[in-house]
Amino acid sequence: MNIGVFASESIAVGLVDGHQLVGPALIAPGLQGLHRDEIAGHIFQHVQEVCEAAGVALASIGALGVGIPGIIRGGIVEESPNIPQLKGLNLECALKEVGLKASVLVLNDADAMAAGVAATRGQMEKLIRVWTLGFGIGFGRYPRAEGVWEGGHGVVTLDPKEQFCGCGGQGHLEGIMGYRAMRMRFLDLEPEEVFANAKTGDARCMAFVKLWHRALAAATATTVHQAGPGRFYISGINAKHIELGLLSQYLHDMVKMSPLQGSVFEVIATTEDTAIVGAAVNASLALTS
Repeated sequence: MNIGVFASESIAVGLVDGHQLVGPALIAPGLQGLHRDEIAGHIFQHVQEVCEAAGVALASIGALGVGIPGIIRGGIVEESPNIPQLKGLNLECALKEVGLKASVLVLNDADAMAAGVAATRGQMEKLIRVWTLGFGIGFGRYPRAEGVWEGGHGVVTLDPKEQFCGCGGQGHLEGIMGYRAMRMRFLDLEPEEVFANAKTGDARCMAFVKLWHRALAAATATTVHQAGPGRFYISGINAKHIELGLLSQYLHDMVKMSPLQGSVFEVIATTEDTAIVGAAVNASLALTS
């Protein structure tokens, strides 16, 4: 048995056997209000609760995977713009210090989601790339590879006025598509209203919706030119706004070399359960590699 943790807007913890969640996941408030010194203990407490509820001894857990937002390397959160108190935290060591005995893998939350998509769809032998459209923008990849992989902070425009990204950088994908960024851009409208108004012919909202799709196409074109074509999954609370025909046309306009054509977008429904499974699967693979 392994345990997966997905800590984003909320904390979701579950017991995983193979590629399946065992029993219901535990859902708790997110990390935003916690002091950095409380985070490891908070996660460990929820891990204990999940084991107790399932009647499983904590000592029998083989691996724990923790998916959280930010740049994660060697168990250390090097940067996390949306949860700033995480910066510099060696979460792997902190979890060991509070009493966890299992092998620990700390990874980016989008990579956990990508692994979950691969595991739950029986596609573990394939390259899986997932855009997660939420408060921020995540880009997950399976199989997991060393590197930064902060695709949401890819530069998609050179306009210096585009500076709505939570990290402070100019021209970022998240600065256009992120929920927080959209609220900052449209102080008089909620993001849902922007998309609704575009459908009724509002010129300002229509222009933004086109920009929103072009930004995702541009970021996708970048990864196609680096890693090749394929299927790109789109998930998250704002995936419902995707117009697949428009997005595909923009990508086709940006990728012209024949060996790199043929990518496909698919909007999928994912839940915390998907990412829990992915975090646990990646932790298990790291343990055996």
